[in-house]
Amino acid sequence: MKIRVYYEDTDSLGVVYHANYLKYIERARSEAFFAIGRKPESAENYFVVRSMSVRFVKSAKLGDLLEVRSRLTELRAASFRLKQELWLDNALVFSADVEIASVRAAKPAKIDDETKKLLNEVFAG
Repeated sequence: MKIRVYYEDTDSLGVVYHANYLKYIERARSEAFFAIGRKPESAENYFVVRSMSVRFVKSAKLGDLLEVRSRLTELRAASFRLKQELWLDNALVFSADVEIASVRAAKPAKIDDETKKLLNEVFAG
């Protein structure tokens, strides 16, 4: 997925504000589901970020066209992990290891087999 850096994303020097990198990878996760005609939730379960480790490598700037790459690194009964990266041309800008939990009624819930299959397809590395 490609994301353009707009003025609203930057500080007074035209550099992307750090919190916006998280918005970019969140959008990419949602768009991956929308692209296959689904929402990143179901009538019973929804996904929440449980933990995240990030690394800021270099700054993105106003006008840059970033590519978000998302890859499934682990799939468990009620959670999964993604490696998400932002690239500018051939240079890594940002990376995150994201653990996402499946939740129902505010408690962990198993991910159904159909959704597991979709996760493998959508976030194949």
